[in-house]
Amino acid sequence: MGQLRCSITISLDGYAAGPNQSAANPLGEGARRLHEWVFPTRTFRAMLGGAGGETGVNDDVMREMFAHVGATVMGRNMFGPVRGPWGENPWRGWWGETPPYGHPVFVLTHHARAPLVMAGGTTFHFVTDGIASALEQARVAAGDRDVNLAGGARTVQQFLAAGLLDELELHVVPILLGGGERLLDRVADENVSLELVRTLAGPGVSHLKYRVLSPGNRGAGPAGEPAA
Repeated sequence: MGQLRCSITISLDGYAAGPNQSAANPLGEGARRLHEWVFPTRTFRAMLGGAGGETGVNDDVMREMFAHVGATVMGRNMFGPVRGPWGENPWRGWWGETPPYGHPVFVLTHHARAPLVMAGGTTFHFVTDGIASALEQARVAAGDRDVNLAGGARTVQQFLAAGLLDELELHVVPILLGGGERLLDRVADENVSLELVRTLAGPGVSHLKYRVLSPGNRGAGPAGEPAA
């Protein structure tokens, strides 16, 4: 069985997204700057079908992020800005008709929906019975490969609190957002222990990889609440 890994970018004051997220501004106010270290890398450009791009530490981290991953879990806010029932013409994700995943993606939600098959090998499965169920399905789909926990912040909090996460890599960008979705809110210190296993410095970002030592981090924790 592979590991459950999360790799996520935050500001120096701990925010994974800025305030006032919307369809027009999905990252929130000021938060596009969080990901400026990603855009020039060769790996990112290749994911979009482009050529060229920078190599070095940031590109190495990006390439490692997607290596040996066979399935992804995300919250509904990560999938899109729509809340409530899906409606007649439901949202199909931020990524166009060819999302960059290339494997099954399990989306936490309160509202049932048939699987959404996209080009390039990505199929979105919509899970209504909690985080443990989503992880179990993702692990079956991934086989001996790892499962990627894509976010957003509240979904990461749920998996941490439940003791289900094996590895957390934080990409810390030296900006202050001052508001939005703080990654580690709602996670009690006594429930989570992190061991720093690697630090890397890249242009505009510090990469901090932690092993999660919370009790039962490889077991089946509580089901938790799906995203809205």
